[in-house]
Amino acid sequence: MLHDHLSFSLPWVIPFGGFLASLALLPVITPNLWHQRYGIIIMGWVASLLIPLALIDGLIPSLYLLIHTLLHHYVPFMALITVLFTVGGGIHISMKGSASPLMNAGLLGLGALLANVIGTMGASMLLIRPIIALNRYRQYISHVIIFFIFLVSNIGGILTPLGDPPLFIGFLNDVDFFWTTTHLIYPFLMVVGLVLAVFWIIDHYYFYHDPSVPDPIHMHGAAKISIKGLKNFIFLGAAITLIILESMITTKPHVTVLGLSVNLAALTRDGLLFSMAIVSWKLTAPTIHEANRFTWEPLCEVAIVFLGIFVTVIPVLDMLKAGESGPLGALILLANPNGIPDVRLYFWLTGVLSAILDNAPTYLMFFNMAGGEASTLMTEKAPILGAISMGAVFLGAMTYIGNAPNFMVRSIATRSHIKMPGFLGYILWSLCILLPIFLLFSWIWF
Repeated sequence: MLHDHLSFSLPWVIPFGGFLASLALLPVITPNLWHQRYGIIIMGWVASLLIPLALIDGLIPSLYLLIHTLLHHYVPFMALITVLFTVGGGIHISMKGSASPLMNAGLLGLGALLANVIGTMGASMLLIRPIIALNRYRQYISHVIIFFIFLVSNIGGILTPLGDPPLFIGFLNDVDFFWTTTHLIYPFLMVVGLVLAVFWIIDHYYFYHDPSVPDPIHMHGAAKISIKGLKNFIFLGAAITLIILESMITTKPHVTVLGLSVNLAALTRDGLLFSMAIVSWKLTAPTIHEANRFTWEPLCEVAIVFLGIFVTVIPVLDMLKAGESGPLGALILLANPNGIPDVRLYFWLTGVLSAILDNAPTYLMFFNMAGGEASTLMTEKAPILGAISMGAVFLGAMTYIGNAPNFMVRSIATRSHIKMPGFLGYILWSLCILLPIFLLFSWIWF
């Protein structure tokens, strides 16, 4: 760390804890206050860390620590999110027709795969409106949106760092790009397959008991699909290629700026990603953005939220790196009884906290709790890294606040006059559907 004489103690957790509490509770308790003032609230928690840090450790060391965090973690994260969000917003998929249970299951499976290419956020924003349009003729549709959140907005994004924010954070901490692809393909197939099977049974039941369906027996679910903004697939492919190529560079040149070591390859990558987003935005026809109801507000909210995460989590990560003898040693011992990591416990602890807080900071906490060294976690501790990854991504589907797209999908569905369950109602659905599947998966896989 850049501050070598300041030892963080438990009170330094307060900004991070307060930030997470605000993130989890305020959108539910006072949604209007949160949406109008979330930037001020988050910056308040950031200031509650940085001001005391500057007073105790000095302004210059604290400033260096902040800049180091921004350059090495926050900027790369936002470069990826920005290009995926912008490129996804420049692609419009239009579907006309009537969806059958089999077609719905196929679209959810396709969305789960697509989430690994353009992220759970991008896939959710790209497919939610076509799914709603295809099922508009049906009276019972809320379950389709719920399973969409399960699969497309969460579970599907487990195979690449592009899929879900926690995995990209792992990538920024030196986890190989294709590590999750090669190690978690079977859990992906198992969990997605089980959830899709349950969905088909439920959707099949509703389909044949829906008075709005004219003649279920003769409906084949034919749909006409049109895609606009195809040029954005070029930017998407270029962004993915750039990220993979940069990760393959073994000798990365560094320069020192004001005492900070800067990775030129990573800085170039991030600059090019931001440039691709700008060019994509400029070249996309305004009619496509209008059709997608594209706005920058979701990206702005993500930018501010993750700035709060990356800054306030600094003391927590420092204490976790201190190991069992550090201030958070009790938490480390909980997941490592008798000094032996409990893989199943890592899965459930990461998962439960991801569901009630947010999966990105939860992943980061447990990644560091497990040692924080990617080279070790990818090899001798591979089961632990897999458990942390799956817990963060899979169980982020358990609540509306587990992952960023969840609330956005619910909001779009509600504005489309679909009656969606409230916070507790959604949890009831996830407890009845997902919890048994995760228990079975945990018992088989671990």
